[in-house]
Amino acid sequence: MVKSMTGFGRCEVSEGDRKMTVEMKSVNHRYLDVNIKMPKKLNFFESQVRSLLKTYLQRGKVDLFITCEDLSEKKGALRYNRELAEEYLNYLKQMSEEFDLQNDISAVALSRYPEVLVMEETQTDEEELWKLLEQALKGACEQMVATRMREGESLKQDLTAKLEELLSHVSFIEERSPQIVAEYRSKLKEKVQELLLDAQIEESRLATEVTIFADKICVDEELVRLRSHIEHTKAALQEKDSVGRKLDFIAQEMNREANTILSKANDLEVSDRAIELKTGIEKVREQIQNIE
Repeated sequence: MVKSMTGFGRCEVSEGDRKMTVEMKSVNHRYLDVNIKMPKKLNFFESQVRSLLKTYLQRGKVDLFITCEDLSEKKGALRYNRELAEEYLNYLKQMSEEFDLQNDISAVALSRYPEVLVMEETQTDEEELWKLLEQALKGACEQMVATRMREGESLKQDLTAKLEELLSHVSFIEERSPQIVAEYRSKLKEKVQELLLDAQIEESRLATEVTIFADKICVDEELVRLRSHIEHTKAALQEKDSVGRKLDFIAQEMNREANTILSKANDLEVSDRAIELKTGIEKVREQIQNIE
């Protein structure tokens, strides 16, 4: 199944007092490049997040946004440090006696001293937190893969049409090539007869010249390889695995063959078709850049 590298996914999961939201979007990239933005308290899950993404995505630049909301009222617990409070009181009593001061400390005043009353965050159950995050991640990834597959199907149809057009150009050049040699032989014979004033032409010499010309413009090997590359591309579009890199390499090979055909062209119609081939191959390459 052909997949595009452009996609979007979002999933929101709630459980108890927590709500986890995952949003992700991706664009074309040669490799898998993931940029993650998430709360600090989830940072220790980064390795697990990246590993999970790799099971869904092979290529593309992915921006991942994770938010975690705790809907509970109790975000932390208040702790009373009795030992420290007692130590404060002992020093205050000592200061009162040494400097003859009134010791008028109250409970409210004592509670304001540093670290006497401390707000501590409640401990988070990492296993439960990861379970919630994993569920949201999988939901967003599945949605992204679905959008990539839909766009990939459109890319596949467009590429198939472009490949069929390339094959039509190849077929035309294959049919035209023998005609070029025959036309050259006829024109060469006429020209020689004009120069020799209708004298007898040595057929062996004429055949030699025609053979040299035919060998010079022969693109049979290039056409065979080009047709093979096009058919290989069509077959690859039916594969289930990621084929973007393979198709990009094949497209480069197709372009190389088209360049050779154009350089050997000694006929206006073949030159036009070779140019059409190069233009079509470039369009194919542009579309392949979107495939995972």
